[in-house]
Amino acid sequence: MQDSLLIVLLAVLSMMGALGIDTYLPSFPSIAMEFGVSAVVVQQTLSIFVLCMAGMMLFYGTLSDSFGRRPVLLASLVLFAASSFACALAPNAGMLIFFRAVQGLSAGAGTVVGRAVVQDHFKGSDAHRATAIMTMLFGLAPVVAPVIGGWLETSLGWRSVFVFLGGLGLVILVACYKLLIETLPSERRTPFAIRPIAANYLLCVRNARFVLMALSIALMFSGIPLYIGSAAAFVMGILHQSERAFAWLFTPMVGGLILGSAVASRLAKRVAPDSMVRAGLLIALAGIVCNVVYTRLFTAQVPYAVLPIMLYTFGLAMASPTMIVRTLDLFPQMSGLAASMQGFIQMLSFSIVAGVVSPLLFDSAHKLALGHATGVGLGIVLWLIATRSALGQSHSPR
Repeated sequence: MQDSLLIVLLAVLSMMGALGIDTYLPSFPSIAMEFGVSAVVVQQTLSIFVLCMAGMMLFYGTLSDSFGRRPVLLASLVLFAASSFACALAPNAGMLIFFRAVQGLSAGAGTVVGRAVVQDHFKGSDAHRATAIMTMLFGLAPVVAPVIGGWLETSLGWRSVFVFLGGLGLVILVACYKLLIETLPSERRTPFAIRPIAANYLLCVRNARFVLMALSIALMFSGIPLYIGSAAAFVMGILHQSERAFAWLFTPMVGGLILGSAVASRLAKRVAPDSMVRAGLLIALAGIVCNVVYTRLFTAQVPYAVLPIMLYTFGLAMASPTMIVRTLDLFPQMSGLAASMQGFIQMLSFSIVAGVVSPLLFDSAHKLALGHATGVGLGIVLWLIATRSALGQSHSPR
């Protein structure tokens, strides 16, 4: 398989989690009305999905280190498609939450195993470039998904959204079965033995630099789950738009990711990694400061309320590929497990921010901006501590 086709396929696989999160956001009011439950209960269909996705991401990398990248990805796609169709048939809110949990268990494989495939197949600046291109292509999912979901919701009802997800899962499953290559040969796989695997997880957890860098990345991304978890309230309540207008939030958010990733990809071989991270973080900070000032002085309205978010995601997309590669490079001999740990930390943060922090802040654009600034500020501090100290150097796996 050509490298460009491999990157596209990995990007599509990494979209499964975002599609599972964003496509049904416009359906929150309809689900609450049909099942006669509160908005808080419907919010839990999102929280449980992300929580289960985070939990299972902890293991996908290890499974792929032992059994190969391709089998793990194919199995996860089968489960994703089946659980999506089950969500479409859910008779009540409790069953919908249960099937969303199963769907979440399957949705994180593409992100974790995809990053491991990049570490297998690409080296040096090529790995940075591949990660940047994947981020750029991945960015299409959050902007397209709620738009598709809004049209399906208003035309066919919320259940059609999950039928769409199930069908899409089947299409991607067939594509991967026919096209996806195995990048981890059998001689490089690690035996699936509990004690050595547990010891290697412990190596990651005990490496202070790895933990701080992974936490930093999670906090740097915290603005995305904050606004995704607040999407319905932000778009329809604060900005006073309709169910079909979620693009007002997601287009600038993802547009920044795509443009920033394109810049990072183009400059990967010409700009030093540290300089790329520094420039990206400064741009992201500028967007966050603009957001805080604007929402403090003015009533939030389109397009001004979303332009600072676009500036933030532009800077984030410039900085994050290098940040992710540097974090995983601490454990080059067990990249799958390291990707699992990094992905788990990021998705656990996503779950907490979307499910716990967002409901506390989504009644005010200024509160959201302040919460955003707090998370990213902490992330930058942790990155500086991790990269400017002599904390936990990389270790060899057991």
